[in-house]
Amino acid sequence: MSSLATGIDTVWVLLCAALVFLMEGGFAALEAGFVRSKNSLNIIMKVLMDCTVGLLGYFAIGFAIMYGLDKAGVIGWSGFFLKGSMEYLGLKIPVYAFWLFQAAFAIAMATIVSGAVAERMKFMPYLVFSLIATAVIYPIAGHWVWASGGWLNSLGMLDFAGSAVVHSLGGWASLAAVLVLGPRTGKFGKDGVVHVLPGHNLPLAALGAFILWFGWFGFNPGSTLSGLDMNIARIAVNTNLSAAAGGTIAALYTAVKWGKADPSMAINGALGGLVAITAGCAFVEPVSAIIIGGIAGMLVVFAVPLFDRLRADDPVGAIAVHGVCGTFGTIAVGIFAEKGGLLYGGGLGLLGIQVLGVVAISLWGFAATYALFSALKAVVGIRVSVDEEIEGLDMSEHGITSYCDLEVNPLTALGASPALSVIAAAQQQLADEQQA
Repeated sequence: MSSLATGIDTVWVLLCAALVFLMEGGFAALEAGFVRSKNSLNIIMKVLMDCTVGLLGYFAIGFAIMYGLDKAGVIGWSGFFLKGSMEYLGLKIPVYAFWLFQAAFAIAMATIVSGAVAERMKFMPYLVFSLIATAVIYPIAGHWVWASGGWLNSLGMLDFAGSAVVHSLGGWASLAAVLVLGPRTGKFGKDGVVHVLPGHNLPLAALGAFILWFGWFGFNPGSTLSGLDMNIARIAVNTNLSAAAGGTIAALYTAVKWGKADPSMAINGALGGLVAITAGCAFVEPVSAIIIGGIAGMLVVFAVPLFDRLRADDPVGAIAVHGVCGTFGTIAVGIFAEKGGLLYGGGLGLLGIQVLGVVAISLWGFAATYALFSALKAVVGIRVSVDEEIEGLDMSEHGITSYCDLEVNPLTALGASPALSVIAAAQQQLADEQQA
């Protein structure tokens, strides 16, 4: 029976790891849709590199820092390159399955930042950030909360699947990144007016949101690490209801305020609901999940223009969705948790721990990212030139656009890049054959 249970749990975790990894496709589509067409390939490349560079960084260093033998409650320090015995983890599944699931979380945290810095950040410095984020920044926060001996774990902080460890961390890291990077050219007028730079493909962004929503069924229920844990059903229901409430409130509020339901706010409202419930999905009732998601949807609508007024240019709303809603969702556990929550007679104890924990994690993410981006800015530069930004990062960073037939006449772009030369040669050959 024990071997059967282990097999079921292993398959469950591997399946959920695949669902979480699929979320990178959702991020790619969401962010590509929210940016202008001339930068859509560049943002997809950044998300792709989170998967490549990030997985390698988490394999070599990150997992050891996150789940290695504890040092002073702050950092782990064993298991680099998945070497050595890890029996101390007390896993009921193979460590490889556990690593794969955790690695998908690590790259998700880095990808949150990719959208915030879209349309003006150089490609190679971003790879440096992605590596350090997955190898150091995220694992340290994860160790604090999820590793045995971590200082927030010892205090009793509850963050079931990462509203704080993944989303607050990534959201406030995004704020630090955009403050160092600066806004896109033309985003803010000299008179302080905020100019809208609309994304080129909201249907693509919506598809990305649906993929993310689907992947969240691995993100949250998978964090049980067991397919035999009957709480996975409630976790999935809570996840779904919170997203539904967030999207509904965001759509209705914008319809009332502006006379038309805003698609981008509805999309981000649903995502905000998913982010907010991630900490407490295993600890709250479904009605509480609806309340949490609804508040998160409203917070997104308020937060997006707020950060615009603060001149924190975030093309996809990552700071609002992940930073604001992740922070709220973590604190909400202290209010709505059936065991220890303020509304369930638990007093202020758990609420205080949740506030302390999310503040510490957010400050760590902000400070570490601000220092890293400042160092990269001073040493190698992190921003493309104004001319390159106007041209678009697809061409300036990669030598090709997402929509070649629509945006570039390859016959006039011979020599611009190897890819365009091939396209031009093929079209010239076709033209010659038609003339003949």
